[in-house]
Amino acid sequence: MNQKSNSTGTFAIAISLISNLLLTILKLAIGLMVGSQVLLADGIHNAGDVVAAAAALSATIIARKPRDNDHPYGHGKAEVIGSAIVAVIMIIAAFYIAYHSVESFFHPAVQASYLALAVAAVSLIWKQWLYLYCIRLGKQMNNKSLIATAYDHLADVYASIAAVVGVGAALIGDHFGIAFLSYGDPIAGIIVAYFILKLAYHMGKEAIDILMDKMVEQEKLDLYEHLVISVPEVKRIDRIRAREHGHYIIIDVRVGIPADLNIQEGHDVSKKIKTTIMEQHDDVEEVLVHLNPWYEDEEDQLLK
Repeated sequence: MNQKSNSTGTFAIAISLISNLLLTILKLAIGLMVGSQVLLADGIHNAGDVVAAAAALSATIIARKPRDNDHPYGHGKAEVIGSAIVAVIMIIAAFYIAYHSVESFFHPAVQASYLALAVAAVSLIWKQWLYLYCIRLGKQMNNKSLIATAYDHLADVYASIAAVVGVGAALIGDHFGIAFLSYGDPIAGIIVAYFILKLAYHMGKEAIDILMDKMVEQEKLDLYEHLVISVPEVKRIDRIRAREHGHYIIIDVRVGIPADLNIQEGHDVSKKIKTTIMEQHDDVEEVLVHLNPWYEDEEDQLLK
C-alpha cells in the first residue's frame, strides 16, 4: 500500500477521533443540562469511541511499519487488535446504556428537551457522513481498523436515530399528556444498546477469526488455486492455505512439479506462481511456495 493511502487512512481515523471528542463533550454537557438519559448514554458511548478511535489510530500507524527481524510477516495484525479493542469498548458501552435505560423506568420521566433533539439530529447527520467516508476508504484500502471505526460510526448512527425518535416521542408525550411516550428517551436507549451490541459481536468475531489465523473464504481460495494450476510446470496442488494478516493476505502453497527440473528451474516456477497470484490480487502480500517432485508415472498409476 502506498504512502498516500497510508496517510489518507490515518487522516480519516484522526478526523473520527476529533469528531468523537467534540460530540462526547456536547452530548454529556447537554445531557446533564436537560437530564436526557439517552443523550447521556450516547455521550458515554462517544467517550468510549474516543478511546476506540485512539486505539484504531495507533494500530493503523503500527500496522504500516515495515517488517523487521522480530516481525518477519509484518505488523498487519495490529489493525485487527485495534478492531478487537473497538468491539470490546462497544460491548461495554451497550451494557452501560441498557442498564441506565432500564433504571430510568423506576424514576419519574424527565421532561424532554428540544435542545436534546437538536443535538441528536446533529450527531445523526455528522455520524452518517463519517460512516460513509470511513467505510469507503476502509474497504478501498482493506484497513481493518478503519472499517471497525466505520462500523462504530454506524452504531452511533443507530444510536442517534433512536435518540431522535425517543426524544421526539417524549416531546409529543409531554405536549399531549401521553404517559408512556414520556418514557421514549429510555426506550430509545435500550434500542441503541441492542444495535451497538449486534455490531460489536460481528466485529469482534471477525477480529478473533483473523487473530486465530482462520482460513480465508473458500471462494478466494478457489481463485488462488486456479491461478496456481494455470502455471504450466505445476502438475498438482498438494496443499494450499491462506490467511488474513490485517490489511493483507499470506498464502502458503505446496505443489508438485516435474522431478527432472533443476534448482534454477524450480526457483523460476516458485517465482512464477508468486507473481501470477500477486499480479491478480493486490491484497496478497506474501506467497510461500514449497516444491515437491512429480513423476510422470504417477498419472499412469492413478489411471490404472
